[in-house]
Amino acid sequence: MYNFSYDKVSSVEQAAEVMRAAEDGKFLAGGQTMLPTMKHRLADPSNLIDLGGINELKEISSDNSSVTIGAMVTHATVAASSEIKEAIPALAKLAGNIGDPAVRNRGTIGGSIANNDPAADYPAAVIALGAIVITNKRELAGGDFFTGMFETALDEDEIIKSIKFPRAEVAAYMKFENPASRYAIAGVFLVKAADGVRIGVTGATACVHRGMRLEDALNKDFSPTSVDKVDLPVEKMNSDIHASAEYRAHLVKVMTKRAVKACS
Repeated sequence: MYNFSYDKVSSVEQAAEVMRAAEDGKFLAGGQTMLPTMKHRLADPSNLIDLGGINELKEISSDNSSVTIGAMVTHATVAASSEIKEAIPALAKLAGNIGDPAVRNRGTIGGSIANNDPAADYPAAVIALGAIVITNKRELAGGDFFTGMFETALDEDEIIKSIKFPRAEVAAYMKFENPASRYAIAGVFLVKAADGVRIGVTGATACVHRGMRLEDALNKDFSPTSVDKVDLPVEKMNSDIHASAEYRAHLVKVMTKRAVKACS
C-alpha cells in the first residue's frame, strides 16, 4: 500500500470535516472493496476515514410503513434482523446470500450502495422497493441515486446515514451468481404492490436499472409466461468471461420468471 493517514472518527459531522480538509480522502465502511483496491495500488487516498466508530450508523428501526437501516449495518445483521425479516423478508434473504461469512460480517449496506458495483445485490432492492437514501445533506430517491458504473449522485464529502425501505411483504430476489464470489451475473428484485410491479435488475448491465419492459408485461399479466414475450436490449447487456450479453439477457428473463413464481 501507499502511505496514508488513518482517521478514526466518532460522528458523521467529524467525518465530513476530515474529508473536507483532506487532499484526497476516502471513507472506509466495511473495507471489502477499498482495502483490496489499495493493496493492488489502484487507489492512493491521502486519508482513510473510518466510519466504524459512528454508532448512529449501525441502527435499525421500523414502523408501520417502512424499515430504516443504518449505513454501517453489516450484511449479516441485515440477514439476521427480525425487524427486516418481518418487514421485507426478501431483503433479509438477499443479504444472507452475499459473498461468504467473512464478507457478510464486515461488509455494510451503505458501503455496498456507495460503491455501486454493477454486480452488487442491494442496488436492485433499493430501486425496486423505491427506497430513500438519507445522507448528511439530503434525501435521495433510490432511482436517482445510481448514476453509472461505480458512480452515484453522492458528493465527495457526502455520507450515507441510512436507507429507508418501504415495507413489501410480496417481493422476491433471484440471482444467477458467480459460484466463487456470489456476485450477480444477473439478478432480479421484484416487488408486487398495490400500484403495480417494480423490478430492479443488477449484474446484467453497466449500472443497476429498472426493468421497465418486464414491469409492463407483468402489470398486464402477472405470470411467468408473460415474460417470454419481452424483448430485452441485448446491446446494452454486459459481456465478459462469465457470460455473454445474449446469455445475460436470457438470465434476466429466467430470474424474473422465478421471482414471479415466488411471489404468486
